[in-house]
Amino acid sequence: MKKNIGPKLALYPVPITVIGAMNGETPTWTLAGHLGIIGHDRVLVSLASPHFINGRIKETKKLSINLVDEALLPKADYVGSVSGNKTDKSGIFAWELGEARAPVIRDSPLTMECGVEDIYETPNFESFICSIASTYVAEEHLDGAGKINYDTLKPVLFEFPTYHYLRTGDAICKCLSLKKASAE
Repeated sequence: MKKNIGPKLALYPVPITVIGAMNGETPTWTLAGHLGIIGHDRVLVSLASPHFINGRIKETKKLSINLVDEALLPKADYVGSVSGNKTDKSGIFAWELGEARAPVIRDSPLTMECGVEDIYETPNFESFICSIASTYVAEEHLDGAGKINYDTLKPVLFEFPTYHYLRTGDAICKCLSLKKASAE
């Protein structure tokens, strides 16, 4: 028997990321766990409205989504704990400009450079609808066919209700490889 616990957001855990945007000639960063796939060519990045980085994203129409692994987690956690309105976060990560001119964290195992196509506002949040311009992956996380190998990449996951970071686990099986369950 299931119990109705009300209108709770329960789509966790999700990968934790660092969002980057240019602030003039230097980057600014924030931690984000509210992301989504909204098609094969679009992603959504949702940030609380007061974030300093939101204004930079609106100004440049570009952002980067940098996946966090365990090695990057201490710095990623830090950029989520201080405000860009009060703290210059530009020197936290070694970075470079990607081909689309968004800041790319060198030590992130995977970074997507994105162009902002639209902004969807909800109470207290701004959600950036983005197209993906480039995806950069550390070579040790590519398989022989040049595809991302998440068995080695191991992104850190974020679980909102308890504010825990989680490790990814082992693969269960290939998607769509299980036989249909009987109709019994």
